[in-house]
Amino acid sequence: MTIESDVLSEIKPTPEESAEILAKARRLQEAAERYLSERNIKAKVRFVGSVGKGTFLRNPDIDLFILYSPKIPRPELERLGLQAGKDLIGGIKMYAEHPYTSGKFEGLDVDLVPCYELESAEHILTAVDRTPFHADFVLSHSDDRIKDEIRLMKCFMKGIGTYGAEPDVRGFTGYLCELLVIRYGGFIGALKAAADWKKGAQIWIGNRGKPLKGALVFYDPVDPNRNVASAVHEDTLCKYIHACKCYLRSPDRRFFFPELRKLPSRDELADTWSKRGTGLVSVSFVKPDIIPENLHAQMWKTQYGIGKKLNEYGFGVLRAEHCEDEKEAHIVFELERFESPKLVIHKGPPAYVENAESFLEKWKDNPDGAPYLDDGFWMVVCPPQFPDAASMIVKEAHHSGVGRELSVESMTVRGQKDVIDSMDPSVLAQLFDPKMPWEN
Repeated sequence: MTIESDVLSEIKPTPEESAEILAKARRLQEAAERYLSERNIKAKVRFVGSVGKGTFLRNPDIDLFILYSPKIPRPELERLGLQAGKDLIGGIKMYAEHPYTSGKFEGLDVDLVPCYELESAEHILTAVDRTPFHADFVLSHSDDRIKDEIRLMKCFMKGIGTYGAEPDVRGFTGYLCELLVIRYGGFIGALKAAADWKKGAQIWIGNRGKPLKGALVFYDPVDPNRNVASAVHEDTLCKYIHACKCYLRSPDRRFFFPELRKLPSRDELADTWSKRGTGLVSVSFVKPDIIPENLHAQMWKTQYGIGKKLNEYGFGVLRAEHCEDEKEAHIVFELERFESPKLVIHKGPPAYVENAESFLEKWKDNPDGAPYLDDGFWMVVCPPQFPDAASMIVKEAHHSGVGRELSVESMTVRGQKDVIDSMDPSVLAQLFDPKMPWEN
């Protein structure tokens, strides 16, 4: 038995499990159709996710779409759809580009999404209107073998940490996984093709539209002017390419089912950090009441912004990681140095501008040396503005590009040993010794 067939036997529902899932889905569909009929609402109901395409794994989520007439105004579409979600699945409103509800039906997680029923995907009215066309394309281009190959691809993507377009992953959507398998005729074929990709690789099925740019470009077969892979970040693309090469070289179950990393103790982490001789600083924010996608996007933005400030002030970011727990969102940086040197170079204005004289006047009695010229700019050697990285962040956070809904007032900054004592050991282990999921 190959690794792929072994994995498939674990992730593919048994005939009995499939029958139970599909029976629940039919009852949900019937309930939705009855709900619409009783309210004299003209709309169609269909499944568009993995359940609708026949590619679902065990314990799947259900994506139920209600397709309304394009004559209905957008606010009314959203009102009707959100109310249906609340009534049918006890759903809560999820704030995205296009609002939908998330709830449960007979133990299954369900996303109920309103959209418009259109004749083609060329002139969509909402962000999700092309999704039914995606389902139709996959259904018309996949047989039972391809559906199993898609299951393997999705499990592989999840295992290596590249599945999902959400900001915390910045990776491959389920639809993109399906297209890759269809385009290359199977799971292994898709891996072999990806092993030869370069940044900006262009892929299509049938026709492609206008030239598009991205880390990876896959022209949407139902809308050739759209890039299905637009969410894929360059780092995620490279991680996937690397994983493909590693798996083809040495197949292993851990690519599908990664093992948990053996975590060092805090004493062991402290010893590792001491031997590295680096600096540590962490920033923690009270978690705002927003959906995970928005939180993750703001964490990336904040990590980048504060990291840029740390570099500007000469602390030298080596690596950074972020995470969250029930109450807080955290970012931790490993630095070349935590404390500022006793003296630094302060760059002034070009010698030929009007305020150059005021700069010279300010620093004329500088005890650490008079201003000097370097490449046309006045420079001066002086004590640093901040004694260490933590004090810099406290003072400069408001000007560091912190995410809009992360409160600087709620921020806690820790440095050095306090970071070791407070941060999740799994985050510190990954910070000091980054490993791919299949390497644990």
